[in-house]
Amino acid sequence: MPRFRAKRRVNHPAGDMFDLVSDMDSYPKFVPLCSDMKIRGRSQTDEGVSVAIARMTVSYKMFHEHFTTRVTMNRPEFWITVDYLDGPLKVLSNRWSFKPLGEHECEVEFYIDYEFKSRMLSTLMGAVFDAAFRRFATAFEKRADVVYGKRRNGSPGAVAYE
Repeated sequence: MPRFRAKRRVNHPAGDMFDLVSDMDSYPKFVPLCSDMKIRGRSQTDEGVSVAIARMTVSYKMFHEHFTTRVTMNRPEFWITVDYLDGPLKVLSNRWSFKPLGEHECEVEFYIDYEFKSRMLSTLMGAVFDAAFRRFATAFEKRADVVYGKRRNGSPGAVAYE
Protein backbone atom coordinates (compact mmCIF):
# COMPACT_ATOMS: atom_id res chain seq x y z
CA MET A 1 0.00 0.00 0.00
CA PRO A 2 1.52 3.38 -0.96
CA ARG A 3 2.43 5.65 1.96
CA PHE A 4 3.78 9.12 2.15
CA ARG A 5 4.92 11.18 5.12
CA ALA A 6 6.38 14.68 5.15
CA LYS A 7 7.53 16.63 8.17
CA ARG A 8 8.77 20.17 7.88
CA ARG A 9 9.31 23.33 9.87
CA VAL A 10 7.39 26.28 8.45
CA ASN A 11 7.50 29.99 9.22
CA HIS A 12 3.82 30.24 10.18
CA PRO A 13 2.05 29.66 13.51
CA ALA A 14 0.37 26.29 14.11
CA GLY A 15 -3.06 27.95 14.32
CA ASP A 16 -2.64 29.57 10.91
CA MET A 17 -1.54 26.29 9.31
CA PHE A 18 -4.43 24.44 10.97
CA ASP A 19 -6.89 27.03 9.62
CA LEU A 20 -5.37 26.78 6.14
CA VAL A 21 -5.74 22.99 5.99
CA SER A 22 -9.27 23.26 7.46
CA ASP A 23 -10.30 25.66 4.68
CA MET A 24 -11.21 22.86 2.29
CA ASP A 25 -13.33 25.15 0.09
CA SER A 26 -10.07 26.74 -1.13
CA TYR A 27 -8.39 23.45 -2.15
CA PRO A 28 -9.20 23.73 -5.89
CA LYS A 29 -7.08 26.92 -5.96
CA PHE A 30 -3.84 25.20 -4.95
CA VAL A 31 -4.03 21.48 -4.07
CA PRO A 32 -2.49 19.20 -6.72
CA LEU A 33 -5.13 17.24 -8.71
CA CYS A 34 -8.08 18.81 -6.81
CA SER A 35 -10.50 20.26 -9.38
CA ASP A 36 -13.53 20.64 -7.08
CA MET A 37 -14.46 20.41 -3.41
CA LYS A 38 -17.96 20.30 -1.94
CA ILE A 39 -18.56 20.36 1.80
CA ARG A 40 -21.74 18.39 2.42
CA GLY A 41 -22.12 19.30 6.07
CA ARG A 42 -20.30 20.41 9.19
CA SER A 43 -21.02 19.75 12.83
CA GLN A 44 -19.44 20.72 16.12
CA THR A 45 -18.74 17.64 18.26
CA ASP A 46 -16.82 19.09 21.20
CA GLU A 47 -15.30 22.43 22.13
CA GLY A 48 -12.98 23.27 19.25
CA VAL A 49 -13.60 19.97 17.42
CA SER A 50 -15.65 19.86 14.24
CA VAL A 51 -16.46 17.22 11.65
CA ALA A 52 -17.18 17.79 7.96
CA ILE A 53 -18.24 15.50 5.16
CA ALA A 54 -16.30 16.50 2.06
CA ARG A 55 -16.47 15.37 -1.57
CA MET A 56 -13.31 16.09 -3.54
CA THR A 57 -13.06 15.71 -7.30
CA VAL A 58 -9.63 14.61 -8.45
CA SER A 59 -8.81 15.25 -12.10
CA TYR A 60 -5.89 14.40 -14.32
CA LYS A 61 -6.24 14.54 -18.10
CA MET A 62 -9.30 12.36 -18.92
CA PHE A 63 -9.48 10.94 -15.39
CA HIS A 64 -12.10 12.39 -12.99
CA GLU A 65 -12.95 10.63 -9.74
CA HIS A 66 -14.85 11.65 -6.61
CA PHE A 67 -13.77 10.86 -3.05
CA THR A 68 -16.04 11.33 -0.06
CA THR A 69 -14.38 11.65 3.34
CA ARG A 70 -15.15 12.51 6.95
CA VAL A 71 -12.75 15.20 8.14
CA THR A 72 -12.26 15.66 11.89
CA MET A 73 -10.61 18.94 12.85
CA ASN A 74 -9.32 19.29 16.42
CA ARG A 75 -8.16 22.88 16.82
CA PRO A 76 -7.21 22.71 20.54
CA GLU A 77 -4.79 19.85 19.81
CA PHE A 78 -3.86 21.04 16.28
CA TRP A 79 -4.59 17.86 14.32
CA ILE A 80 -6.84 16.90 11.42
CA THR A 81 -7.77 13.38 10.36
CA VAL A 82 -9.42 12.27 7.14
CA ASP A 83 -11.41 9.03 7.04
CA TYR A 84 -12.43 7.55 3.72
CA LEU A 85 -16.15 6.98 3.08
CA ASP A 86 -16.62 6.38 -0.66
CA GLY A 87 -14.85 6.49 -4.02
CA PRO A 88 -12.36 4.55 -6.15
CA LEU A 89 -10.11 3.56 -3.25
CA LYS A 90 -10.11 0.56 -0.98
CA VAL A 91 -8.20 2.43 1.75
CA LEU A 92 -7.41 6.06 2.49
CA SER A 93 -5.96 7.29 5.76
CA ASN A 94 -4.73 10.84 6.14
CA ARG A 95 -3.52 12.86 9.13
CA TRP A 96 -2.14 16.36 9.63
CA SER A 97 -0.54 17.59 12.84
CA PHE A 98 0.78 21.04 13.70
CA LYS A 99 3.30 21.41 16.52
CA PRO A 100 3.94 24.99 17.72
CA LEU A 101 7.65 25.94 17.73
CA GLY A 102 7.29 29.45 19.04
CA GLU A 103 5.09 32.36 18.14
CA HIS A 104 5.70 32.35 14.38
CA GLU A 105 6.79 28.81 13.51
CA CYS A 106 5.49 25.27 13.67
CA GLU A 107 6.29 21.76 12.55
CA VAL A 108 3.77 20.39 10.08
CA GLU A 109 3.47 16.66 9.63
CA PHE A 110 1.44 15.18 6.78
CA TYR A 111 0.78 11.44 6.49
CA ILE A 112 -1.28 9.54 3.95
CA ASP A 113 -1.66 5.95 2.86
CA TYR A 114 -4.01 4.68 0.21
CA GLU A 115 -4.85 1.74 -1.98
CA PHE A 116 -6.97 1.69 -5.13
CA LYS A 117 -9.86 -0.76 -5.39
CA SER A 118 -8.79 -1.92 -8.84
CA ARG A 119 -5.36 -2.97 -10.01
CA MET A 120 -5.96 -1.28 -13.37
CA LEU A 121 -6.71 2.09 -11.74
CA SER A 122 -3.66 1.65 -9.53
CA THR A 123 -1.50 1.04 -12.59
CA LEU A 124 -2.98 4.02 -14.46
CA MET A 125 -3.02 6.54 -11.62
CA GLY A 126 -0.58 5.29 -8.98
CA ALA A 127 2.42 7.28 -10.18
CA VAL A 128 0.31 10.43 -10.62
CA PHE A 129 -1.06 10.14 -7.06
CA ASP A 130 2.41 9.50 -5.66
CA ALA A 131 3.77 12.62 -7.35
CA ALA A 132 0.81 14.73 -6.18
CA PHE A 133 1.09 13.60 -2.55
CA ARG A 134 4.82 14.38 -2.57
CA ARG A 135 3.87 17.97 -3.47
CA PHE A 136 1.08 18.38 -0.86
CA ALA A 137 3.18 19.73 2.02
CA THR A 138 4.90 22.22 -0.28
CA ALA A 139 1.57 23.32 -1.79
CA PHE A 140 0.16 24.14 1.64
CA GLU A 141 3.32 25.98 2.71
CA LYS A 142 3.25 28.09 -0.47
CA ARG A 143 -0.45 28.79 0.08
CA ALA A 144 0.31 29.95 3.64
CA ASP A 145 2.89 32.37 2.24
CA VAL A 146 0.20 33.79 -0.08
CA VAL A 147 -2.57 33.98 2.54
CA TYR A 148 -0.53 35.08 5.58
CA GLY A 149 2.55 36.61 3.96
CA LYS A 150 6.02 35.16 3.70
CA ARG A 151 7.99 35.35 6.94
CA ARG A 152 11.74 35.75 6.97
CA ASN A 153 12.46 34.96 10.64
CA GLY A 154 14.22 31.65 10.16
CA SER A 155 14.33 29.15 7.39
CA PRO A 156 12.22 26.06 6.85
CA GLY A 157 13.73 22.86 8.16
CA ALA A 158 14.52 19.77 6.17
CA VAL A 159 11.77 17.70 4.70
CA ALA A 160 11.67 14.03 5.65
CA TYR A 161 10.00 11.63 3.24
CA GLU A 162 9.02 8.03 3.80
